[in-house]
Amino acid sequence: MTTLAGCGFQLRGTSPVPAALQPLAVECPDSLPGRFCQSVREQLSLGGIELKPATEADYLLRLGRYQQDRRASAITAQAAAAEYILRHTVTIELMTTDRVPLIAATDLSASETYRYDETNVLAKQREEEELRQQLGDRLAQQVIFRLAPMTRERIDAAIEAHAASQDAAGSP
Repeated sequence: MTTLAGCGFQLRGTSPVPAALQPLAVECPDSLPGRFCQSVREQLSLGGIELKPATEADYLLRLGRYQQDRRASAITAQAAAAEYILRHTVTIELMTTDRVPLIAATDLSASETYRYDETNVLAKQREEEELRQQLGDRLAQQVIFRLAPMTRERIDAAIEAHAASQDAAGSP
């Protein structure tokens, strides 16, 4: 097993989020898809991260501005869509409960292309819905991986840098 530990091997489904981000609150407004929010929370819990309400947490992960976009990317000779691109985007922000930013507001996105067949509309609608769910799950994984570098050292450095910038701003 030591060979695997040295090569970056990680069991599937485990979180790369460091324990330094505990306890963590996840703010996920009702405007975001419930399945996406649930996926983020589940992946954090699977990784051993203790989730708490914002009033009891040391860190706050804010999720917002979830956008879903569907655009034609290829057109048939009859001017009908032959292929679509689905793109989902979410904004994340990580801060201490004292509002010290650890990760500034950042947009994450995932996209997928699929062929459209107007003679098989129901099957393509089901395929599109499945792809939307997969994109949401992929975005949730991106959120988790974005938190991975947040070690105790990085958190402390960010807090110190924030305090220094506040001191400099207050100095004449």
